Amino acid sequence: MQSLKKERLSVMVTDAINEIIRTEKLKPGDKLYSEKELSSKLEVSRSSIREALRMLEVSGVVKVYQGKGVFISDPSAKSHPVKEWVVENADALREHFEVRLLIEPHAAYVASQRAEEKDLEALESHYQAFIANVGTGDVSQAIANDSAFHLAIAKATKNRTLSVLMRTMDQTLNEGWYASLHAPGRLQSSITEHGRLLQAIKDHNPEEASKAMETHLRNALSDIQLHFGNL
Repeated sequence: MQSLKKERLSVMVTDAINEIIRTEKLKPGDKLYSEKELSSKLEVSRSSIREALRMLEVSGVVKVYQGKGVFISDPSAKSHPVKEWVVENADALREHFEVRLLIEPHAAYVASQRAEEKDLEALESHYQAFIANVGTGDVSQAIANDSAFHLAIAKATKNRTLSVLMRTMDQTLNEGWYASLHAPGRLQSSITEHGRLLQAIKDHNPEEASKAMETHLRNALSDIQLHFGNL
């Protein structure tokens, strides 16, 4: 398998592990390769493997048992995998949105003041890609472009510290993106909410941009609580 380093790892590594499960015909209860083995096979860091495994666990493909390893989940189980994950990780998910609500509305405010044409083009590109992904039902790519859209807003602030902070959050706390976009109707709602946010930034309207971002995040959190349980 060729190196995945040039692609968006969070999606590409997840897809690659799914392919391993499929081609090697692993069944529910079977043990998957270790982080170290997957890292070697896919030529990516172990942190990228851990990130992918978290995403696969949220979607119910695998179950990670500390000290024992990673095992293939049973897709016929009656429990909802995302709901189960939300219940088990409620504290981390609540902290994730708490931090985003502290940072991202202000980031949108500043981005609307400082965004240049190239920033607006990048935001438009991620927004249109997100719409296309939702249209084709490609949730993994939709999540990648949702994340990229938010990172582009941080970049548009021209604040390097903020950009690094957002990228770190994207790499270590992105289960929040994943869980929220699996809530029924959230993908479609995000199209509308991203559209309002993008327009506010294009209009260089900081108050509206901040408000649109806060509404977007609070709606995502509300949808998780409505469909998967209170945090």
